Amino acid sequence: MRRIIVSACLADIKCKYDGTYNTVPEIKKMVDEGLAIPVCPEVLGGGPIPREPNEIIEGDGFGVLNGNAKVVTINGADKTDLFLAGAKKVLDIAKKNDVQLAILKERSPSCGSSFIYDGSFSSKKIPGQGVTAALLKKEGLTVCSEENYKNFLK
Repeated sequence: MRRIIVSACLADIKCKYDGTYNTVPEIKKMVDEGLAIPVCPEVLGGGPIPREPNEIIEGDGFGVLNGNAKVVTINGADKTDLFLAGAKKVLDIAKKNDVQLAILKERSPSCGSSFIYDGSFSSKKIPGQGVTAALLKKEGLTVCSEENYKNFLK
């Protein structure tokens, strides 16, 4: 089986911005069996639990990596540095563990692999990647979501 990292919230770890989780039983089982490593980029970057909702404005994760977009809280505080730091820590974990696949939480400003929220805090989704997903893709890892990960486990 491929080496895998997963968004920790998908593995029943209460690290989501509101202090809850998005458990997917099969992903939790992979972590429990030592087949996947749980990571939360926002916590690794220094974010507390709970924390204010964050969204990317003026682009997506690739834009954040290039300095053309930023991550802000619902109250306008710039959290771009926290998101970049967390993404780099996840990449370090992936490299140290020879990870080839990342299963990440869709729509997250860190982990979204295909869709993120548009920065208006109105639940409107747009195509794009979160900061961690973009960095991992840029470094050649396969990145997918909890919605389509089974297609990548073969």
